[in-house]
Amino acid sequence: MKHEKHFFSLSFVAILITIALSTTQAGTPTSGISTKINPQYNSTEAVLPPVAVSSKSLFPVTEGKASFYANQFHGRKTANGETFNMDNLTAAHPSLPFGTRVRVTNLRNGKDVIVRINDRGPFVKGRIIDLSISAAKEIGLIKTGTARVKLEALSASQLASIAG
Repeated sequence: MKHEKHFFSLSFVAILITIALSTTQAGTPTSGISTKINPQYNSTEAVLPPVAVSSKSLFPVTEGKASFYANQFHGRKTANGETFNMDNLTAAHPSLPFGTRVRVTNLRNGKDVIVRINDRGPFVKGRIIDLSISAAKEIGLIKTGTARVKLEALSASQLASIAG
């Protein structure tokens, strides 16, 4: 049957069905987390619930070099599917789950900002996080372009206390 084309193999369809069933049984990754919305985030971000890490986090406090990205990526899709807005307090991290809130502290001046992970990166060796330009401004990163920072993934209780 030359005119018939098979776009999906049987194994691919089986995998899709398995994923769909496991999602409906287990719920969403953030089921059961109740948090107050931080007013510093805009309404687009407020719709997406934060991912909380446990107090015994698998993600330890980390130090390394941060950079920022802005104009050339503004309006493009991020790895989690949303449109990148350089004015939001967001960041790219290579492995933290999307939606995780992270406190980023500039070790040179002590300024910090809480960002939401919505993208993957950075893709430059030696860097641990890429901040939106808005987040970079909050911690004084614009002039230097990069800085040593401390990253701390926030737990649900920490997010609740910040939101007030």
